[in-house]
Amino acid sequence: MEASCLIGYAGIRSSCLGPRTRRGVACRRRASRRLMISATAAPQTPAMYTALKMTDDTRPLLAHIKEEEEKKETYRDNWLDLLAIRYLTRAIQATTGISSEKEGYEGLVEAAVMISKKFETKAQQNLVIQALQKAFPIAILTMIKTLLPPSTFSREYFAAFTTLFFPWLIGPCEVKESQVNGKTEKNVVYIPKCRFLESTNCVGLCTNLCKIPSQSFIQDSLGMPVYMNPKFEDMSCEMIFGQQAPIDDPSLKQPCYHKSCKAKQAHGVNCS
Repeated sequence: MEASCLIGYAGIRSSCLGPRTRRGVACRRRASRRLMISATAAPQTPAMYTALKMTDDTRPLLAHIKEEEEKKETYRDNWLDLLAIRYLTRAIQATTGISSEKEGYEGLVEAAVMISKKFETKAQQNLVIQALQKAFPIAILTMIKTLLPPSTFSREYFAAFTTLFFPWLIGPCEVKESQVNGKTEKNVVYIPKCRFLESTNCVGLCTNLCKIPSQSFIQDSLGMPVYMNPKFEDMSCEMIFGQQAPIDDPSLKQPCYHKSCKAKQAHGVNCS
């Protein structure tokens, strides 16, 4: 049975098999040539790379898309991660009135993209803050704010808590040290590659739907200043607890990724 499958796959007709007649030898030679052509043929290119016509203008873009897809992190969300993602997504949908048919992290990203498309910048930030307030009971936020005023302990606590309970949102991360008032503290969360930024590939979504509203929410609701400092060159980020965001924040001057911005390509988001 295996032999007949291989014969059928290679395109060898059963009439070619049998005694070494002239016809049999000719058939074998033709089958051999087919196998050689099949083995040396170039593999088919995925549709996403052939959707655009190959010209001098599109070749760099196609090469960039292919390179980014190859470098993209693979996330394996467990049931608890998926529960948290679904809970936050529903809080955003309830606040904005936007629904999504997608599940998991893709649904969360789609909800964020729709906010960016339908609302102006300040409204985007306020809607995310309202969604976060819906997601976390005010009584718990008030208790944390009262019990953990700014101190070395609370700054290090917030950093450790983030690395333990929020990788599903921001990606794998770790605690790092920094100097606070001349003392060394473990108050920095370092994210080698932000999951949200990688998923959207959009500077506008990063700043307006993550960085700015998160900084405001954590300071106002939990009483903890925090500076989120994304590095758009490699998609890493630092969350520095206990530090205010600078007035002249350089990350707010970053232009978008232009041709590689997924939000702009897929949904027409004006994030430039």
